Amino acid sequence: MARTPRNPLTMDISWIMVAAMIVLSSCSSNQLVFGEETWKPRWTKEAAEEAEAVAAVECSGHGRAYLDGLVLNNNGHRHLPVCECNLCYYGPTCSKFDPNCSANAGSGDPLFLEPFWMKRAEKSAILVSGWHRMGYTYPDGSYISEMLVNYIQKLHKRVGNAVTEGRFIIFGAGSTQLLNAAVYAFSPNSSSSHSPAKVVATPPYYPVYRTQTELFNSLDNRFEGDTWFWKNKKLPEKDTFIEFVTSPNNPDGKLMNPSLHGSNVKTINDLAYYWPHFTSIPSPADHDLMIFTISKLTGHAGTRFGWALVKDESVYEKMLTYLELNTMGVSRDSQLRALKILDVVLEEGDGTEIFKFGYSTMKNRWMRLKHTLSKSNRFSLQKLTPQYCSFYKRVRELTPAYAWLKCEREEDKDCYEVLKAAKIEGRRGSVYSASDRYVRLSLIRRRDDFNILINHIQQLVES
Repeated sequence: MARTPRNPLTMDISWIMVAAMIVLSSCSSNQLVFGEETWKPRWTKEAAEEAEAVAAVECSGHGRAYLDGLVLNNNGHRHLPVCECNLCYYGPTCSKFDPNCSANAGSGDPLFLEPFWMKRAEKSAILVSGWHRMGYTYPDGSYISEMLVNYIQKLHKRVGNAVTEGRFIIFGAGSTQLLNAAVYAFSPNSSSSHSPAKVVATPPYYPVYRTQTELFNSLDNRFEGDTWFWKNKKLPEKDTFIEFVTSPNNPDGKLMNPSLHGSNVKTINDLAYYWPHFTSIPSPADHDLMIFTISKLTGHAGTRFGWALVKDESVYEKMLTYLELNTMGVSRDSQLRALKILDVVLEEGDGTEIFKFGYSTMKNRWMRLKHTLSKSNRFSLQKLTPQYCSFYKRVRELTPAYAWLKCEREEDKDCYEVLKAAKIEGRRGSVYSASDRYVRLSLIRRRDDFNILINHIQQLVES
């Protein structure tokens, strides 16, 4: 349905209506000036003041207050929400620190981009009326915002990380929903004479590929484990193979290619991290099915918005059917939020500012981590080869979202327990179908989280 363009006039009017609902967070004068006329907010005034008041709650720089933290007192009057403190910080304003707490390096929450958005409060703020998009569909009968499709196409063109020409675009609740929609679309129908599709991946791989396929327990497909088992064998022609390829890979950040080839092999390219924050962009990805998510692009994991670029129309139609039956499309509110966020990304420095900020942050963190670990031969990190990046037009090091740390001592067979004893929480290597000599450490959480992680690693190395 995203392939059918709307009337340009209708799109312009829709954008004007959306723009009319955007409220700048710093409405100090509570009015906007258009030419010689002054417009004063009416129904937006109270909501804007409420948002401003919550944003101004002082949490000592180690926590945040949120609108959905509002409570009612006994008289029915609203109170300002309390601070939600960062890990290891506590107290009414998050001003107290517990030096004995453990570092959380397990979660992949991309909160390292939070400072970027806090500096752009005015541009990224959006206010939605109570009657915004109450229906199931857009005026053209689809579940997909055509304007958001245009923004996504423009973003990929500026970054140069994916070919969008000749592709159908479909939305999902993050990339997670799209992964299984793609498996469904590539699988033969169980009513046919074909056996279930064999879903495979190359270790270490993102565990959701396995757990989600097993959870749905479809008659049309089943998880068959590692590509290594099939790599040097002649693939049975009667079987369909569906290979997940993550590039850059989660957990080790390597740029990956398919392991299996043949007319009966279908590839799902998960490109969640294929952005200049984390990796070189050697060339635009040009695969039959590519999946992206706003989570790792802008940090808005809670918005639950992802998209797929699909070359084959029949595959696109099957994915569309899956999403319509599963959730009737992505929330209209999520699409509006994504639209506003991508608008800011495209406007800032001609679409480069967020990547400059993200790359600078990740480069600094990798330098600190490498320097700390260089003082000991007990641990090692994944080795990544610098590559030419078409976005920066130079050779650059890869700065992946995660450290794939290995315990090198013979006695440290369970690296997770070694780190846990040092108050560092990561994720076991076996979660990614690898050896437990490895642990994945997240480097994309808040600055407080990263600083605590580095301090604990330094203490472990020195001990």
